[in-house]
Amino acid sequence: MTDATEAEMRDLLDVETIAVVGCSGTPGKAAHDVPAYLQDQGYDVVPINPNREEVLGRRAYDSLGDVSERVDLVDVFRPSEEVSTIVDAVLKRVQRHDDVRGIWLQLGIRDDEATARARDAGLAVVQDRCLKVEHGRLS
Repeated sequence: MTDATEAEMRDLLDVETIAVVGCSGTPGKAAHDVPAYLQDQGYDVVPINPNREEVLGRRAYDSLGDVSERVDLVDVFRPSEEVSTIVDAVLKRVQRHDDVRGIWLQLGIRDDEATARARDAGLAVVQDRCLKVEHGRLS
């Protein structure tokens, strides 16, 4: 499976709203600090965390399917074993809302089979890369 090109990554960085699946409410964890950085950079960060009412000053949603607002990019901080289920949720969301442009799997997270399904559905996919690092490098 080919990894995203720099052009594809730049395109995904040119979004407004990023839903963060696995967004943590614990400062010091990458799943908190990366979304906080993205928020500081002007992105509208939508936390997905069924164990929290609020993260980063925003309402936290139980699942991607519960988000009523537009979502441009889905950033994933969950184990690789959960990627297939997350891709299913993204594809279902695209059918209903036609809004997600891509999926970004954070450092250490990969699922070639699931991401191939996302690509086949027309989504851009980045695997095993830190969104904060790539934003800093490409911006």
